[in-house]
Amino acid sequence: MLDRSVSAKLSYICEKFRLPGDLVLHFSWIPKGHINMAYHVSLEDGEDVRQYLIQRVNWYVYRDPVSMMHNSELITGHLTEKGCRSLHYYRTDSGKPYLILRHEWRSFVDLEDIPEEQRPEVLTDEPWDAGWEFWRVADYVENSVTFESSEANAEVLRKAGLGFGRFERLLSDLDPARLVESIAHFHDTPYRLSSLLGIVELDPMGRAKGIGEELSLIKEYREFAASLQRGDLPVRITHNDTKLNNILFDKDSLEPLVIIDLDNCMPGHACYDFGDSIRFAACKADKEHPENKKLDLGLFRAYAEGYLAEMKDELNSEEVDSLATGAAVITLELAARYLEDYLIGDRYFRIDYPDQNRKRAQAQLSLFRDMMLHMDDMQRIIRETMNRLGE
Repeated sequence: MLDRSVSAKLSYICEKFRLPGDLVLHFSWIPKGHINMAYHVSLEDGEDVRQYLIQRVNWYVYRDPVSMMHNSELITGHLTEKGCRSLHYYRTDSGKPYLILRHEWRSFVDLEDIPEEQRPEVLTDEPWDAGWEFWRVADYVENSVTFESSEANAEVLRKAGLGFGRFERLLSDLDPARLVESIAHFHDTPYRLSSLLGIVELDPMGRAKGIGEELSLIKEYREFAASLQRGDLPVRITHNDTKLNNILFDKDSLEPLVIIDLDNCMPGHACYDFGDSIRFAACKADKEHPENKKLDLGLFRAYAEGYLAEMKDELNSEEVDSLATGAAVITLELAARYLEDYLIGDRYFRIDYPDQNRKRAQAQLSLFRDMMLHMDDMQRIIRETMNRLGE
């Protein structure tokens, strides 16, 4: 059960988004995800019970959430026009797909209700420090299921590859220039590594002395980390967070239904999307030592088969050659991001215990080492899959 203050806030949000019906039983918190806060809401509308997803966007992470919502609506509209199922975002009584509010004592303040000449500079200051929150509402997709990496199997990975591959293919005729960069330098791996090393020098929390081994490995592969920053890879609209739990599958058939979490959709390279799925799901962890992650080539092949079945005619030869490298590069990049967040006091990724981001980084570096040992195998599997699909 949620406390009364959260329940009151969510009831206020439902009213602002003009959602029909009355609350059924209670709201429930959705614990998955490291960034945003999400709730599942059931409203009774006559004889029907309607399901909604209400999210509070992490304003510290997404400094321009209005532009982020512009991206999301542009993408969902394009997919809908093509007959593909996509998320639907609701609008408030002021016609916007988001609500900016602040909790004051026993009431709530909607930014839109403040006369324009009296409104604070919420969108340009640091709103999270002033108590402002950014909320949105979408349909909750019923009879759906998501999977975590520990639950993955070959058939799920193959269908995940189909889902993410279809998503990219359907967006291939949407001009990437129409999208705003929602997070600057998001998959600029050299920048990410340089940013980490700069934070190490500052060491604001006094934690740098405990990550010497991790830093040595990252420094060793700085040149490799820059290998995808080249001009022969086309810029596409990419999802940029292709974790397995960002696909909703049909609970009965396991067919991919909807791609969710569109916050990071922006111009990028296909190899990062491919690689992030591999990093998240095509691996296994030691149950006693979860930071000891290894690549699973069987799961890698399954995902590659699904993804390339959709994208084989879209990717050029340079992109195909970059896919395996993308898996290793993004794994190293995420390790650096976890370490940086650990060093600054865990402000980006939500944690359950103080050392969690360092443990996450260790798991990614273990997986990265194993990927480098199996780089030739990954390249071979991609070539074999492309040849088989071309027959």
